[in-house]
Amino acid sequence: MLGETHDILHEFPNLEETIRNLHHNDPEFAGLMERHDSLDSEIRQLEVLNQPIDDFNMEEMKKNRALLKDQIYQYLRDNQ
Repeated sequence: MLGETHDILHEFPNLEETIRNLHHNDPEFAGLMERHDSLDSEIRQLEVLNQPIDDFNMEEMKKNRALLKDQIYQYLRDNQ
C-alpha cells in the first residue's frame, strides 16, 4: 500500500521488548534496524511525493528492504 509504514516495530509488534533491548545493547542489530528503517522511510517518501524513479530502482529498493527485514527477523529469533 502506498505510503504504508514498514518500520521494524510495526512489522514485529509482539517482539517490541526484544527489539528495544537489542537496539540499545547490540550495535550490529541497531545498524541493521537503522538501515531498514531509513530505506523504508526513503521508499515511503518517494511513493507519497510521487518522486520520479523508475520501476526497476523502486523494486530493487523494496527487495533490499525485504532482505533487511528477513535478516532482522532471523536476528530476533536467534536472540529471544
